Amino acid sequence: MAHPVSPLAPKSFPDLPAIAGVRFATAEAGIKYKNRTDVLLMAFDEGTSVAGVLTRSKCSSAAVDWCRANLPGGVARGLVVNSGNANAFTGLKGRKSVEMTADLAARALGCAPGEIFLASTGVIGEPLDAGKFSGVLDAMATRLGDAPWMDPARAIMTTDTFPKLSGATLEIDGVSVTINGIAKGSGMIAPDMATMLSFVVTDMPIAADVLQALLARHVATSFNAITVDSDTSTSDTLLAFATGKAGVEPLASLDDPRAETFGEALRDVLFDLAIQVVRDGEGATKQVSVHVEGATSDASAFRIAKAIADSPLVKTAIAGEDANWGRVVMAVGKAGEPADRDRLAIRFGDLLVARDGERAPGYDEAATSAYMKGDELELTVSLGLGDGRASVYTCDLTHGYIAINGDYRS
Repeated sequence: MAHPVSPLAPKSFPDLPAIAGVRFATAEAGIKYKNRTDVLLMAFDEGTSVAGVLTRSKCSSAAVDWCRANLPGGVARGLVVNSGNANAFTGLKGRKSVEMTADLAARALGCAPGEIFLASTGVIGEPLDAGKFSGVLDAMATRLGDAPWMDPARAIMTTDTFPKLSGATLEIDGVSVTINGIAKGSGMIAPDMATMLSFVVTDMPIAADVLQALLARHVATSFNAITVDSDTSTSDTLLAFATGKAGVEPLASLDDPRAETFGEALRDVLFDLAIQVVRDGEGATKQVSVHVEGATSDASAFRIAKAIADSPLVKTAIAGEDANWGRVVMAVGKAGEPADRDRLAIRFGDLLVARDGERAPGYDEAATSAYMKGDELELTVSLGLGDGRASVYTCDLTHGYIAINGDYRS
């Protein structure tokens, strides 16, 4: 079932450049959706390194388990992604399905199955018939191309209302280096690693362990700092591939000063993709940035910010454009972190609504209500206990979320 495009969707999409060493194709395999692409095949040249961050869900999908087993090898030649079926909670059938898919892709690309990475997204609990890839992957391998990146971004969508792409170009040692990324995600979003699915490709020559360290570092303030509905997916997968085709000396150590430069660009791409996921939250009409400062530690600040961003009462008040700061107080209090009611201050945008444990003396209901009508909101909580700070990014909770999820399988 198609849903209206999010009112927070971008007005235009980037035309990402080709990256040497990677080609791709998409196809319709009829896994769940009709008359739309639902399979992506990416092929990487020899020498491509890979890193990844995967869901911490104890009910992870078969594809996640496959990636977890192959990531230590640090090399990749192919990626197969399907939408419409998560291949999660499918037992032995699920394991056989990923093995068959990897074998089919490996034969199509002329590599070992252990060099193939897999990701699936969609309905949980339904067996995935890998036979649907038979012939399809072979045909895709004959028409691989390096553009446009919009095609793979569309092929991995499920309830997304728009494709998600981001890129960065930076200069290292006088040479242009490119990072391209795509993502999908709209609901079941409370990543404990990455996002639902995201794939980043760069031509930077970089060792797998260095790429892994940078990915893990920057996922903390990007994908791991978003929430739509507090539910962590069984299928969360973030993979980064480095083809090494840029003409610079390989990045082999985090002590190399170029690691910081490359890492910042990587972080920008990850953050942009993460915010796009929030802006496409199922039924979303508002993007909300929750900032917590003055906590006893950054970790404590994050847990409080997450409690606020996950609260259905806070999110429905925002949907109703109601500056109900009492619900924010509730969320702070339930977080289980150090907080002093009588030191608490709350701001909506630049408007102080509560201070020192009560409503602020200059509180202006009309001005605050007018602010709440915007589609990008900031909510700041000051605890007055220390130097800890963190931000979490979310969206409102509307009737649209129920409409989408009430009939997801039908």
